[in-house]
Amino acid sequence: MKDLKEFDISFIGLKDGNTQFEYTIENKFFNFFDYDEFYNSNIKVNLSFVKKPTLFELNFTFLGWVEVACDVTNELFKYPIEISSELIVKFGEAFNNENEELLIIPYSDYKLNIAHYIYETVVLALPLKRIHPGVSDGTLQSEVLEKLKELEINKEEIEIHNKEIDPRWNKLKNILIDKNTSNGTS
Repeated sequence: MKDLKEFDISFIGLKDGNTQFEYTIENKFFNFFDYDEFYNSNIKVNLSFVKKPTLFELNFTFLGWVEVACDVTNELFKYPIEISSELIVKFGEAFNNENEELLIIPYSDYKLNIAHYIYETVVLALPLKRIHPGVSDGTLQSEVLEKLKELEINKEEIEIHNKEIDPRWNKLKNILIDKNTSNGTS
């Protein structure tokens, strides 16, 4: 993470106890990871870094927004981000990040880069289907929504269509009913 040195925490020089860090995440951060689904972003990350003799406790608080495209209308909107997460960092023989809540770093490390953890937390906080709040409450005016409303199937039309059944089909239904009620002999 050469370009994201501002996210390095050199824990060798820190005293045991709590240290606060604050970061502002903007779109250039996500561009570093080649993530282009955000059109803009502004997220404040507060980190409470608790150093203990054998481990570190990292408590993150994310507050802000990312601008994304609606999956229904393709309109841009600001999706609010408000997340809290925790990470425990321990020392071990080799690097291991298989557990999302526990990170093991080698004894030889003297700093920790948290950029990838911030990236993953924000990206995974968004739902798979992103829908503009104006679609849900009916306040968004869009050509796409108007076209979708035109193409929407009306429940009343379906009921009318179901009632207008060709009388020949009713005769066929009677045959099926008679066959099901017989005892198998003809």
